[in-house]
Amino acid sequence: MENDVYYLNNGYPMPKIGLGVYKITDNEMATAIESALEVGYRAFDTAYLYDNEVALGRVLKQSEIARDSLFITSKLWNDYQGFESTLKQFNQSLERLGTDYLDLYLIHWPCAEDDLFIESYKALEQLYEEGKVRAIGVCNFTKEHLEKLMDATDIVPAVNQVEVHPYFNQQQLQDFCDDNDIAVTAWMPLMRNRGLLDDPVIVEIAKRYNKTPAQVVLRWHLAHNRLIIPKSKTPERIEENFNIFDFNLEVTDIAEIDALNRNDRQGHDPDSVKIGTLR
Repeated sequence: MENDVYYLNNGYPMPKIGLGVYKITDNEMATAIESALEVGYRAFDTAYLYDNEVALGRVLKQSEIARDSLFITSKLWNDYQGFESTLKQFNQSLERLGTDYLDLYLIHWPCAEDDLFIESYKALEQLYEEGKVRAIGVCNFTKEHLEKLMDATDIVPAVNQVEVHPYFNQQQLQDFCDDNDIAVTAWMPLMRNRGLLDDPVIVEIAKRYNKTPAQVVLRWHLAHNRLIIPKSKTPERIEENFNIFDFNLEVTDIAEIDALNRNDRQGHDPDSVKIGTLR
């Protein structure tokens, strides 16, 4: 498939679209992952917090897809920040997923007030140097968090996974990440369908391309050089979200969607998240 891979700042290839498995239960995992593999997904995004690493790892192992054809991401949860606890939690994620390496490991939230994300990231650097993870990065880091991190560590994060969608396009953060060769991955790329896909602008553009509103929004993300991990457990929706590589949006359509920005954050403000505040 043309242009379906993004090369991270260390040269490692990451599929531009992956399946997010947040809130997918053990009972739902097999149907979701098997459907995703069948239509062409090779990247899967989980986390300690999601409590489904074991189920994801089991289904992937049962598939006929070779491990080196898969891209598996997991994340360090807030409660385990700190150098030694990061190393321990990473190894436990490997065990739960049933693999001997991860393609990408991320710090889930900066929890800046607790002041542990730098030593946690230094543990990630060690894991990277040991070859246990192919790329390292962060989630929900603002420009200020990234600047502090990069001043104190050696490896520029490969990825910053943040909330991005047309109503909250984070353009300044996107520009900073682009300037520093940090790939932006959009979580909640469709705003969990909280009205976004009914927006008249997006509906009208979708009609012009004979595509669904979700496909148009996902294509808009790719136009901005972002990676995307739409979450779904429904086979039809999983397939719909993946079938976005056969068209490109015109510059005028991209600008129309850009203009929808409302700075409307749906998730938590990274500056408000501290260790122990989320479950």
